[in-house]
Amino acid sequence: MAPDKNSSGGTIIQEARMKGAAFCAYQERTQQQVRDKLYALKLDSDTVEETIAFLIAENYINEERFAKAYAGGKFRIKHWGRVKIKLGLKQLGLSDYCIEKGMQEIQEEDYQCVMEKLVAKRVQQLQEKDAYKRKHKTAVYLIGKGYESDMVWDYIRNSGL
Repeated sequence: MAPDKNSSGGTIIQEARMKGAAFCAYQERTQQQVRDKLYALKLDSDTVEETIAFLIAENYINEERFAKAYAGGKFRIKHWGRVKIKLGLKQLGLSDYCIEKGMQEIQEEDYQCVMEKLVAKRVQQLQEKDAYKRKHKTAVYLIGKGYESDMVWDYIRNSGL
């Protein structure tokens, strides 16, 4: 017979800690992502919250670190703009403090450079002959990627597309 879970839940908590640690070790996670995973394992709320506290204390979960990794990764790899990154972090339930720490990963110089490259790439892709339509389609594309509309339009107006 398999070892019984004792009434104090010792083995349940140990197993929850191990599963939570493995889940966090794979990639950065938010508290809510870990909480959802643990509830999906049919654990009770006391066990879940105790496990979350353990994972935070052992630095498996660090939402500031998550925000930095998320913001940096989405910018460098997917070339998302600040608006889309902030929205993504907000949807994941991060605090404004963590979101601001994450946004500090994006250097203004790099941000401008990536935006310029995206504009050049988009203009090259477009078959549009009409300059107004070309500018509009380029702006819509960049705004859809999360770049600030005023910044996009200023750049397009001053770039001479």
